[in-house]
Amino acid sequence: MVPKLARRLGTADAVVVGLSAMIGAGVFAAFAPAASAAGRWLPAALALAAVVAFCNATSSARLAALYPDSGGTYVYGRRRLGPFWGYLAGWGFVVGKTASCAAMALTFGAYVAPDLARPLAVGAVVALTVLNLFGVQRSALAARLIVALVLAVLAAVVAAGLLGGPALSAPSAPLLAQAVTSWDVLQGAGLLFFAFAGYARIATLGEEVRDPRRTIPLAILLALGVTFVVYVLVALATLRVLGPARLGLSQAPLVDTVTWAGAAWLAPVVKAGAAVAALGALLALILGVSRTTFAMARERDLPSLLDAVHPVRQVPHRAELAVGVAVVALVLVADLRGAIGFSSFGVLVYYAVANACAFTLTSQEGAPPKAVPVVGLLLCAVLAFTLPMESVVAGVAVFALGAGVWALRRRRRGSPAA
Repeated sequence: MVPKLARRLGTADAVVVGLSAMIGAGVFAAFAPAASAAGRWLPAALALAAVVAFCNATSSARLAALYPDSGGTYVYGRRRLGPFWGYLAGWGFVVGKTASCAAMALTFGAYVAPDLARPLAVGAVVALTVLNLFGVQRSALAARLIVALVLAVLAAVVAAGLLGGPALSAPSAPLLAQAVTSWDVLQGAGLLFFAFAGYARIATLGEEVRDPRRTIPLAILLALGVTFVVYVLVALATLRVLGPARLGLSQAPLVDTVTWAGAAWLAPVVKAGAAVAALGALLALILGVSRTTFAMARERDLPSLLDAVHPVRQVPHRAELAVGVAVVALVLVADLRGAIGFSSFGVLVYYAVANACAFTLTSQEGAPPKAVPVVGLLLCAVLAFTLPMESVVAGVAVFALGAGVWALRRRRRGSPAA
């Protein structure tokens, strides 16, 4: 008998899980490198990233309603395109989002105590893995508290940036070395896409939400809409105070924003909010990656040892432990900004597969307008290959490795790699 997870989460819980993943990652990690690439065209890059996210969210919502199982696009790819494409999506998600977990853990450590960033990051991963082991309801409750606190901090930053001191009150920063091109805007959008990818956590909880056909599409679109509004307000505030050049160079852009807007007393509050946001993102990321790992183990695309549900708490405890160990290992060697680009590449490939799956849906299955998956697929491919070169090279190498592992496993089973 195939082990099943308990359906305990409602719409509000699912929305909060998505918000905690998106807002924690986006505001405190992705804006500075995106501004470095896109310059004063940061709002255009943000809008483009939002278009891609909307297409991906729409495709994912329709697919998640049809296939309400743990695993997200890994499941959809297997059902609609064949085992290999599902495996490739799952591989990209697990590898890319494990890197995201490491990035969020390091962000937490850097804001709390830069000199102890790695030990603190390891401690955060261990603590949140244990929390997830005690059940998804406790994780959702923690995410709800974290989101409320972070939104309050961001509201204070936006108020200080838009209503505070004079625009561009920060000291002058060096101008960007080159004029911004369309390629730079695309690269900025690709980096900002990292900030929107949290709605995938909702789809991966397909077996744990009540009434998934209604809950999942609604929760995905609500979480995406709230996040986009928050990002627009924060972008306007930071650009008004810092300008694109200084924003691109900043190591802590929201702290710099309140400082140079004349509200330096808010800086410790913002630092605390950043640390809490990183914890919220890490909590939701571990939750999502462990569910995809569990789903892949169920299909024997990962070791079958990970295909287990705790008899009392009804969580995939072995998959959660394995993800926790992998993230701790990455934390010890990870580079924060490099992890963002690498994660974006993996997740863009993941959503390219999701859009291809959505394209095959019929009207009876709840297909979106065909333009949605077509635009989503094309933009995912474009943004993936306009990311920084080191991220593209690393991403291609990791996917090649994954394809090699797939071929080797299929050969050992004596079945075609279809």
